[in-house]
Amino acid sequence: MMSGAAPVKLECFFDCSSPWTYLGFHNLQPIAERLGVPILWKPIIVGGVFNKVNMPVYENRANPPVPRKAEYTNKDMQDWARLAGLVINMPPKCGHPVNAVKCMRGALLLQPTGKLVPYARAAFEALWVDGLDLAKDEVLQGICERVDVDPRWFFEGIAAPEIKQQLFDNTQELMDRNGFGSPTFFIDDTDMYFGNDRLPLVEFALKRRVEVSSSPAQRSAAGEVAVRGAD
Repeated sequence: MMSGAAPVKLECFFDCSSPWTYLGFHNLQPIAERLGVPILWKPIIVGGVFNKVNMPVYENRANPPVPRKAEYTNKDMQDWARLAGLVINMPPKCGHPVNAVKCMRGALLLQPTGKLVPYARAAFEALWVDGLDLAKDEVLQGICERVDVDPRWFFEGIAAPEIKQQLFDNTQELMDRNGFGSPTFFIDDTDMYFGNDRLPLVEFALKRRVEVSSSPAQRSAAGEVAVRGAD
């Protein structure tokens, strides 16, 4: 992105307990890299979102209103997984849904260290490839060891009140911004997209914003503001 241009903001609210989020997490990264847009990761608890603003999701899982659509959705997921080069075993051997609260606290804890992405990737793989329960401490310990994180430091950190509060706050923030599930993407705060299959639209919107922010007119305007600020 050109110097002096307003940066494009890209946020991703995510929970590792969702197979569609695994796809979105994986597929968003090359888009952002191609366009030079950093991703602001926002770990959440998607169950907390469902419990407050999307309760029908539970009944629809237990008793699909259109069974043939549910069958197609499973096929659709596997088609997307093959396209992305991922393995998604749905349901996982440990059962589904899983309690990923401690796992997502870990994502928050590791965010300042720069290890959120490899940690989350390892968590997705543990659940969706290996069928391991993210609620179990031994599974989280194994994930820590995979990404070179001290397990003792990790478990002490995810028990900290400020980490628990931040996860709650992220989850509430998504709902306050009209979100209802995972993954949810925001561009420049207000432009919301839900789901892995909306990523072509995310890329299209990002391209438009990057082109505008790097246009000669935009750079000229930014330069004029900078000159005025120096007067």
